[in-house]
This record gives sequence, C-alpha cells and structure tokens, in this order.
Amino acid sequence: MTHVVTQSCCNDASCVPACPVNCIHPTPDEPGYATTEMLYIDPEACVDCGQCVLACPVDAIRPDNDLSDADGHWLDLNAEYFADPGHRPYTSRPTALQVPRVEVSDRRLRVAIIGSGPSGCYAAEQLLACRDVDAEVHVFERLPTPWGLVRFGVAPDHQRTKQVAKLFEQVAGSDRLTFHLNVEVGKHLEHDDLLAHFHAVIYAVGAPGDVGLGVPGDDLPGSHSAAEFVAWYNGHPDFADRTFDLSGERAVVVGNGNVSLDVARVLASDIDDLRATDIADHALDALADSNIREVIVLGRRGPQQAAFSIAELIGLRAASGFDVVVRNHGSDCSFGAPRGVPSGGASATARIKAALIAGLPSHVAGSHGKSIELRFFGSPVEIVGGDRVTAVRITRNELNADGRSVVPTTDVEDVACGLVLRSIGYRGKPLPGVPFDEVKGTVRHDGGRVIDASGEPIPGVYATGWIKRGPSGVIGTNRKCARETVQALLDDHAARRLSRDVVGTAGLMTVLAARQPDLLTYSDWRAIDRHERELVGTGTRPRVKLTSVEQMVAAARSLTAR
Repeated sequence: MTHVVTQSCCNDASCVPACPVNCIHPTPDEPGYATTEMLYIDPEACVDCGQCVLACPVDAIRPDNDLSDADGHWLDLNAEYFADPGHRPYTSRPTALQVPRVEVSDRRLRVAIIGSGPSGCYAAEQLLACRDVDAEVHVFERLPTPWGLVRFGVAPDHQRTKQVAKLFEQVAGSDRLTFHLNVEVGKHLEHDDLLAHFHAVIYAVGAPGDVGLGVPGDDLPGSHSAAEFVAWYNGHPDFADRTFDLSGERAVVVGNGNVSLDVARVLASDIDDLRATDIADHALDALADSNIREVIVLGRRGPQQAAFSIAELIGLRAASGFDVVVRNHGSDCSFGAPRGVPSGGASATARIKAALIAGLPSHVAGSHGKSIELRFFGSPVEIVGGDRVTAVRITRNELNADGRSVVPTTDVEDVACGLVLRSIGYRGKPLPGVPFDEVKGTVRHDGGRVIDASGEPIPGVYATGWIKRGPSGVIGTNRKCARETVQALLDDHAARRLSRDVVGTAGLMTVLAARQPDLLTYSDWRAIDRHERELVGTGTRPRVKLTSVEQMVAAARSLTAR
C-alpha cells in the first residue's frame, strides 16, 4: 500500500521531514519546488508508515486503499511524476524542518510583520523557530480577522485547504507573538512609526490589485475582476456591498488559472452544495436567484499551457451539479503541439493536463441544466455593450513554435453574455515609504531585503510573499519564500546592521490606543471565530461569516466582556 497526495495539497512541505524514507518530492531544496503544482509520493519507496498523514496541515494525504474509483487520477499522477528520470535519484534527505540559523551576540530582536496571511504567518513561524535569537514578533492586520487569503481567497467549497489555518493557530499560540488586528499601516501607523518601535519590519501584504484586459469596454457595468468576485462571495468587508448581475444565462471568465476555475465552479454549483460551506450569506442569496446556466472559461493558449493545476481540474471534473465540457474537442489545434514542436517535448504535467482535458466531452450530455465550458486559443478583443455588457468579442489564436506566445487569426466571434470576470493576474500596490517597482507590481528587493533606487538595502526593511515575488505559487510556497527573507533578516542582525535603540511595547500600545480605539487582539479574533461558529446553530455549515468591520468589532467586544 502507498500513500497519495490529493487535491487540497498546500505545498508547504510539512510532510517532507516527517517521511523516514525520503519519498515525498520535490523538497524545498530540490529543483522544481517553487514551480511544482503539488507534492508527490513515490509509490515504490513509500513504506506506509502514515507519518505524512499526521504532518499534513490540510488533510490532503490518504492511503491508496481509501481512494474511490473516481480518485484514481491521484495514483496515476504520482506514478507519472516519478516515471520521469529527472525526478530520481534523490540527492538530499531532509531530516527536520529547516529553520534559519545565525550566530549573534545580541539575542534581542523586535520584528513587525505587516499582514497576517500565509506569507506573514510563515515568516512569524520561521522567526519563532530560530533558537539563536529571542525574537519578539508583532503581526499587524488591517482587518479584524487574521489569515488573509485563507479566509478571503480560498473557495468556500475547499474546506480542507482552509485547514492550513490550524498551523497558523499553533504559531499564534506563542507567548512571543502579538497580533494587532484592525490596525492599518498608512492610517493608524506609518512606516517611520514601525521603524521607531522595531529593529526590523517585514511587509507581507500580498498583491491585492488586479490586471485589466486593456480592451474597449473593459469598464462597462457587468465587467469585473475575478478577485472582486472572490472577495465578495468570501465575505471580505471591503467587497460585501458589491453587486453582480446574475440575470443572464451565460458568464465568461477570462483566464484559465485556479481562480478562474474557482469562480466558474461557484457560479455553476448547486445552491444546496454551497449552503454546506462558509460562503457569505449575501452571496448565497444572490446565487440562489441566479439565472446563469453556462460559464465559459476562456484561455488564450492551449491545454498544455493552461495555468490551472491538475488538482484543480480533477476537482472540477469530480464536482456535482454541472457538466464540464471542452469546445471543439478533437477538431482543431487546441489539443496538438505548437507548430514546429513535437508533443513529446511537453512536460509530464502538461501532458497529463492535456490528456485529462481531451477526455472531456465536447457537448453537454447530462441533465444538470448547467455547464462549464473550457475554451482554448481565444482572446477577448472587446467587451461589447451600451450601458452594460452584452457580449465578448473573441479572436481565435494559434500557438507559436516557442510554445508560449500566440498569434491572433482573423476569425472573430461575439459570445453573448451578461457577466465578464477577468482573471489574468494580480499585482501589488505601492506602500507608503517603501520603494516600489511599478513594472513588476512588487516592492524593490534583493532576496527579501528591500532596496532603494540605487540598489542598496534599506536597513531593517524586508518583504515576503506576493508583494516580494509576484503572484506565483500556492499557499505553502510562501514558507520557502519566508525562510529566505527571515534568513536575510537574521544575517543582518548578526552583522549588527539592525542594532539601534527602539521604543518598547508599552510605547507602541500608547500610540495604538490613541490612534485606533477599535484595536483588536488575537483573543478578540477568537471571540469572533466562536461567534461565527455559534451562528450556525443546528446546521452543518462551518461558520456564518460576519461581513462588516462593525459587526466584528461588536461581536468581539460583546463576547470578551463576558
């Protein structure tokens, strides 16, 4: 018997050091870790000890005898990965969680982390795990709730993925970690305030901006960013009052990454299935009245170049309540290799992905009444409409020999729809007092050290996560990213580049009390969390989310006062 990594893999590699026979790959120190879609367990090396199951923070690892026939893809996927000679032999054998190390003369270190999502929490984990310093870590979050995209980005029907928050809760239990919730840097605290109170500041604020289509009509009512839609159905306070016109029968999602499949799945899912999740009530009510019956997911390139992961595709195929189809299956270039490139030159992942897509039907054959269509080699050239969206004008593309770029053809089609959601990328937003690269949409940095216009590191200022490297990777990818940043910070501490007098915690709390009367603590968040779970009553939902800052503050004050 072997164990298998399945759909909800967070890729943070907690399972890697738990394995006594080094059969889980790629490890964070092996090539491909930063770009791999998930981790894989070698079926020939696995000894069925089950240690990886205990270590997995998102319950993604299962024994093969616990898989249904519909889950057989996972066995095939693991076997295919290790069939590639490039994935063997293994050159390293991790024996423990790798933690930054440093030799210091002064063990005292005060660090502020801005942002409580995965990148910020992994940075806190790394700092607190380093035994060479007595790090005092303060996490600042502008919302009353922590965990960032785990709460507001992960799809509501992916509850196992959200379980990574349990790891962050363990980190939060340290007596050397303090949360300051409902505190916005740039409003309640400035960059200079942070430097006055901390030896180092790590920005882990993500990439909240979206990339526009840059075509006529992109700003018409009915055309939105997928990020806005995701935040809306996940109950983000900044987006809870948004409205989306769901009166039409067709929606078009531009882009074919994991977020695209998430929003398509939410739009097409049976409302009773969504009622079992933590989707926001306002979204649940709107989707219950939705007339949308068809969702087109539009990609400018082909199946082998699709940005969504194999795991996400398998999850989409396995979902109930709608059919998944692919346009013009077997009748055009969508499933062939690019011109001049043999199909054997594609990676194993790309070949598996293309094969799974090729196995989809070309037309709706079920009785669900709803469908998601994967359409490839198409780019929007205009969002059509007068006072609102009525169609998307799409041009057909052909893939170049390089396998990456496409050439538009003269074939153009208008696809009628009432809702367009663009999901073609994210970018960071400038931070007050922090150098920013407008082209990349990230802070300027070198290995996590924020640098000025001349390329010189700014003492005590660092970045991690998407604001550092751009929108790439999955939740667990942030762990390795945070390790690099924390190692740079500790090296600077050891070199006494951070040695300066700073104002203590008492001074910080005096400033915060004066500027933010509604400051919340981690205990307040636990009260909010408890309240949301209690709102479920006798139901089966994980929680009923509060969706306004005022509601959250009121719940925290009410429950902590008891």
